[in-house]
Amino acid sequence: MEKPQYEQVGVAMTCRSYDDYLCMFRLTEDDLAQGAILDIAGGGSSFTAEARKRGYEAFAVDPRYGADVVKLVSEARQEIETSTAKIEALKEHFDWSYYGSVDLHRRGRISALNKFAEHVGLVGSGQHYIDGKLPELPFENNTFSNIMCSHFMFLYGAQFDFAFHLQSIREMLRIIKPNGHIRIYPLTTLQFQPYERLDELIGIISEEGGIVEQKESQLPFIPGSKHYLHIQKKS
Repeated sequence: MEKPQYEQVGVAMTCRSYDDYLCMFRLTEDDLAQGAILDIAGGGSSFTAEARKRGYEAFAVDPRYGADVVKLVSEARQEIETSTAKIEALKEHFDWSYYGSVDLHRRGRISALNKFAEHVGLVGSGQHYIDGKLPELPFENNTFSNIMCSHFMFLYGAQFDFAFHLQSIREMLRIIKPNGHIRIYPLTTLQFQPYERLDELIGIISEEGGIVEQKESQLPFIPGSKHYLHIQKKS
């Protein structure tokens, strides 16, 4: 039997909620209160908006933030409909114990996008959404206490080579503070397969100053994806 895969050309725009992030990365209030937080490849997700409302020092970076916000939101709405159709066609392969159904998953993404759009449109809030992309980010060394990267690295392993992944994690280590935490999810590709060179990458990063672990995620959904990568920068 042929293994299923999620067909995707280019990088889709993520639109996920604050609660999704908490579950994906098992984040606690203590984690979020440690200092500045960066959401890499944030897209239309509402984490930064909702974290800011709770008083946390959150920022997001994405290459789409350099474009017109209205256009970005319009494209994100279309992406939600496109991805929902793909998920519907493969729905028997996904774990629905968290989202409940295809329709509830869609509604959650629309809600997250609406919160993002409302926040980014507020006077002064645009400074929290920075135009930039891996593997080179526009931040000073040792800037953030927590970094998250959701649904980009490893997922697009067929489009971005090993050198890109290694350089991207090195860049995260550059901008994270000593003892800071980097979290990356998922560790599978769009073909629903484990990223094949993960062990090699972990070995290199461990030698270069990262304390690396695979930790269990609390967001069941993608087939075979039960863990996120946790990297702590040595002091």
